[in-house]
Amino acid sequence: MTDYKAVIFDMDGTLLDTLADIAEVTNRVLQRHGYPLHPMDQYRFFVGQGAGKLIEQVLPDKAREESIILACVKDFMIEYEKSWNHNTALYDGIADLLNELEKRGIRKSILSNKPDDFTKAFAREYLNNWTFDEIHGNSKRFPRKPDPAGALLIAEELGLVPDEIIYIGDTAIDMKTAVAAGMKPVGVLWGFRDREELLANGARELLENPMDLFDKFEI
Repeated sequence: MTDYKAVIFDMDGTLLDTLADIAEVTNRVLQRHGYPLHPMDQYRFFVGQGAGKLIEQVLPDKAREESIILACVKDFMIEYEKSWNHNTALYDGIADLLNELEKRGIRKSILSNKPDDFTKAFAREYLNNWTFDEIHGNSKRFPRKPDPAGALLIAEELGLVPDEIIYIGDTAIDMKTAVAAGMKPVGVLWGFRDREELLANGARELLENPMDLFDKFEI
């Protein structure tokens, strides 16, 4: 039986419910540029690959030109900085999960496709009651997930081998990242995507509630 020593978490859709703020900001940008808006629930299928990919997906096909995408991404970043924390909150049960991991001495890190500055700001705002060894968002240091470079960097920084780490996320991108990095892929069912997507992309376990982690693994 593997002796798991650390957990790497995705952020959006895993630790934090950020959907409403992302949807509201993106729709403001679309409205400003004269493009159709999307219902909030539809945004759960747009997020996960960074701001550039988000904007590309929400734009009409005929508007997916580099200059338009770049202009909308710029506006998105400005607007998101103003209102990233209006509706965002921890998912139910996450505080209990993090408390228990700390009690058991299991190390914790975060790897997100959200821009690095925002990732760190979210951690300071919502997760400062707990200790995370490494917190990395999207930057020039390594490619975005599902490239495993970020996850492998965290393993190296922790002084652990990949199969000592559980990787927890809510999308296909997270599961692909874990598989590529040689970590244990664990999907959550309270996030943005469904059971079928997670299983199809490599999830070895699924959590319906955060504390289910301790029923699935002896950590």
